Amino acid sequence: MKGLLTTVCLTAAAVMLAAISDAALQKDVMSALHQLWPDPWFRVTLLDAYLSFLLFWLWVSWRERSASRSGLWLLLIMGLGSVAMAGYLVLQLRRWNPDQGIAGLLLGPRRAAALPDGTAQATATMPTQGGTP
Repeated sequence: MKGLLTTVCLTAAAVMLAAISDAALQKDVMSALHQLWPDPWFRVTLLDAYLSFLLFWLWVSWRERSASRSGLWLLLIMGLGSVAMAGYLVLQLRRWNPDQGIAGLLLGPRRAAALPDGTAQATATMPTQGGTP
């Protein structure tokens, strides 16, 4: 599972980098922005993307140990978008011990370690009742 998730993240980053390179060779971003800004669907799509970046960063910020690392990831995610998000996931996948279950990946090692024995593994496979484990 770890290898599959890493491959998916690296593929997503590579596809985005290729698309960005292709677009940059055709037109600079400021010219495109000037041309596209009047279109309301462009603005909605841009808003949707940045709200998604912010929501992803909230998870990153909660998971990270320091405010400075969290702030750095905010800048990277807002500036590089899904490329930075894929990079963050690849870094976390490298550190993840699959023996901790999916909770170890989602919560991080310090929060997963704080769970009672077996809870991290159980939360990966058992549905919860009423939204709490």
